[in-house]
Amino acid sequence: MDAAIKSIRPGKPSDRQPENRPAELDPAEFLAAAVRADQPRPARAEAEAAVKTLLAYIGENTEREGLLDTPRRVVEAFDELYQGYHQCPAEVLDRTFGETAGYDDFVLVRDIEFTSQCEHHMMPFYGKAHIAYTPVERVVGLSKLARLTDIFARRLQTQEHLTAQIAAAIDEVLKPRGVAVLIEAEHTCMSVRGVAKHGASTFTSRFTGMFRDNPAEQARFLSLVRGTTR
Repeated sequence: MDAAIKSIRPGKPSDRQPENRPAELDPAEFLAAAVRADQPRPARAEAEAAVKTLLAYIGENTEREGLLDTPRRVVEAFDELYQGYHQCPAEVLDRTFGETAGYDDFVLVRDIEFTSQCEHHMMPFYGKAHIAYTPVERVVGLSKLARLTDIFARRLQTQEHLTAQIAAAIDEVLKPRGVAVLIEAEHTCMSVRGVAKHGASTFTSRFTGMFRDNPAEQARFLSLVRGTTR
């Protein structure tokens, strides 16, 4: 499905996007680091105390040996899992290269593995992202597309929003002729709780520019992503 994100920009009914086009994301909402250096935050001791409260809530003895250091470890894990809040997506895409020898086809990086956290249950979802863009004169280092994916993935997310953010960031910073993003993932909030359907995969996609307007380019992108060489 095409990941459509409701516009956060107020506007009159006449200004709304056509029904068959996804709404645009506001670059100010996703291109900068999500946490400002001067933003008030709880102290580390408060965060560790919150973990201890949750342990007590589930019925654990927080004073037993195996759990004495658990609050500290959990907070340290949070620092790692959610480091994307402190990283700037625009900076990752900022450096480009002009030596392309007139290359005018799309660039595809597939099978970018990622792990993120569902914002509804704070449980992991993980899978692969496939990203293509058609450059205009300049290209970005291939590893930057993987780093961009990790920045957005290391925040509380929905898969739909993750897909749209990756495409919008590339579109806004690189100004290519088109962007294609396909994400496939398994959600543990669905596989280990609730309906408990292990192995179920969720697919989301976002197409802009030539990929949105040209079905043949969409089909070629999908064919390369699903190629027999995998």
